[in-house]
Amino acid sequence: MITADGLTKHYGRIVAVRDLSFTVRPGVVTGFLGPNGAGKSTTMRMLIGLDRPDAGRATVNGKPYGELRQPLREVGAMLEAKSFHPGRSARAHLRSLAASNAISDRRVDEVLRLVGLESVGSRRAGKFSLGMAQRLGIAVALLGDPGIVILDEPVNGLDPEGIRWIRGLLRSLAAEGRTVLISSHLISEVAQAAEELIVIGQGRLLAHATVAELSATASSLEEAFFRLTESSSEYAAQPEYAAQPEYPGSKL
Repeated sequence: MITADGLTKHYGRIVAVRDLSFTVRPGVVTGFLGPNGAGKSTTMRMLIGLDRPDAGRATVNGKPYGELRQPLREVGAMLEAKSFHPGRSARAHLRSLAASNAISDRRVDEVLRLVGLESVGSRRAGKFSLGMAQRLGIAVALLGDPGIVILDEPVNGLDPEGIRWIRGLLRSLAAEGRTVLISSHLISEVAQAAEELIVIGQGRLLAHATVAELSATASSLEEAFFRLTESSSEYAAQPEYAAQPEYPGSKL
């Protein structure tokens, strides 16, 4: 289980996360949504100990991430797909991480097969396409066969086959009783995989509900999301520009 209790994080005068509390339960895929600048990445970094909260507490299985003895065996995370040395092969990258958590080389080969990189495991990761790097990041998250999986933008760079594959993977992980948290800007894509949603804006919790419950509040899930976040978007286009008259002589 993942628990955020009153998380608050400042960067100078900027408050990235404000008194944020939620629980992500096992057995379901939970989507983590919010507009740009909402605090999603900061929150996920605090969950896995990369950022320290100024107030509040983040725990996984009842403990702060930093207290886990072999963290890859309990929590698998992908926040940045290309967090590897470009000169290392995919297999070497996984083996180095496996050794730090007493994970066997056999498991390295298993996750390479699982994410579809078995045939390129000896290739330098720096030569990988964005989609291949994404698959390697997912392999890292699954390396320790963890009960908790946290993925930021998991479909980024994947082709249609890859997107279909990640949907099935997420559902199967949840069906095995694991806790699965995914963050994405693609509302429709999250709806394809997630059962529950956590929506934040300006670092605050706006909603924590099932996909069905949130969808029922508007004509679509997307419309429900926009209604929730319309006053908390850091960057908002000005739709009135679309209604401006054409410049004289313009044929566009």
